[in-house]
Amino acid sequence: MDRNQQGIQYMQEGKYEEAAKVFTEEIEKNPNEPVAYINFGNVLMAVGEADKAERFYQKALEIDEKAAAAYYSLGNLYYEADKLMEAKDMFEKAIQQGLENGDAYFMLGMTLMALGQAKLAMPYLQRAVEVNPDDVDARFQYALCLANAEVYEELIEQLNLVVEKDPEHADAYYNLGVAYAGYKEDVPAALAYFGKALAAQPDHMLAANGKNLMEAMLAEEE
Repeated sequence: MDRNQQGIQYMQEGKYEEAAKVFTEEIEKNPNEPVAYINFGNVLMAVGEADKAERFYQKALEIDEKAAAAYYSLGNLYYEADKLMEAKDMFEKAIQQGLENGDAYFMLGMTLMALGQAKLAMPYLQRAVEVNPDDVDARFQYALCLANAEVYEELIEQLNLVVEKDPEHADAYYNLGVAYAGYKEDVPAALAYFGKALAAQPDHMLAANGKNLMEAMLAEEE
């Protein structure tokens, strides 16, 4: 295990002081390598020192303007600071520089969603799901994009995959209920999905409202 990997392991274990020591030594040993600067920035982010972290990411990019991981880390920093346009630019640059992982596509999609650009977000969230099919969060967000675009059959398919992987996903059940109530016009199925949402999360107010509405509609039919 090289020193950067050792430092990353310390980070994963929550041993931030040990991680910082390793990355500091790596920077002193290899001052023209961007990786340790990025890793040290990630330690700073983990302990809430975003301003200092930004400086380390920028230093990494001064050394190597094609350091995709630095752009990605800056994107996360700006996203958490609600600087969404800056975050979007950084995630785009990370992908342009070859960062082909699901997290980069997911975060770009989430940033575009936060900017109210669901149609632009859709292909990135779709790609995140393709790269990492087990990412339930990415699949659910992709489903929300499909709902926004009124692509209901695909929406239902994706939401079913979400609840297959996470049987306690209340929001997925709720959105299935909405799809069956509005698109399928299947009141009993919608009622069942709202019930599943409430079983997973008893205080889910939207599901409770949906359940009450479906029960009222069934009562009128009788």
